[in-house]
Amino acid sequence: MKEKLTELENKDIVYGVHAVTESLEANTGNKLYIQDDLKGKNVDNIKALAAKKKVSISWTLKKSLSEMTGGAVHQGFVLRVSEFAYAELDDILEKAETQDNPLVLVLDGLTDPHNFGSILRTADATGVTGVIIPKHRAVGVTPVVAKTSTGAVQHVPIARVTNLSQTLDKLKAAGFWIFGTDMNGTPSHQWNTSGKLALLIGNEGKGISQNIKKQVDEMITIPMDGHVQSLNASVAAAVLMYEVFRNKM
Repeated sequence: MKEKLTELENKDIVYGVHAVTESLEANTGNKLYIQDDLKGKNVDNIKALAAKKKVSISWTLKKSLSEMTGGAVHQGFVLRVSEFAYAELDDILEKAETQDNPLVLVLDGLTDPHNFGSILRTADATGVTGVIIPKHRAVGVTPVVAKTSTGAVQHVPIARVTNLSQTLDKLKAAGFWIFGTDMNGTPSHQWNTSGKLALLIGNEGKGISQNIKKQVDEMITIPMDGHVQSLNASVAAAVLMYEVFRNKM
């Protein structure tokens, strides 16, 4: 049955081939919307997966899918999902105890969902233990984040905390060294990445907040030889995640 949606669906959706597939695999899907004139291998694969997971399918107009996603590139697939299940901080700390040289990312007031999604994608690729974000004045896991992460939201534990400063204290008590990013600091290629690491990534415009900076054990800088003074938050995070990953190999 084809269905035309006239009202914007709730925000608990993911869209795009990869994000929809990963969410179905993770058993978080409630209802699948597929563009009514879409054909091909992706349609066949996702239809079969939805059937396997017992998720109902609604064949829907492309215009309606675009309304649901706010005009984003949905590739013909939109999935209504359960509310995102954030991890507990203790879950990430327990996971870290089972790993050699664990890396935890702490995002201080990141507001761009595309940056957050990109960071999660790289975090999954480099085996990051978990990501910590504040509950207030920061982006959470949204449909745009899920789409940009290409499904990594289902594989990287994300904890949302009320007080970032207290969380850093808890990380220190668990044996983590706290590192931040700054224009002046230890060059990234000289960074000692052994042990338990917590890496702070600051807000896109303001960087790391002043009260949080006081808790940083060491600042890391990425050497640059151009005219710009800083890198995009997700790019800087990626460079440093891969520095840690490289040193583990």
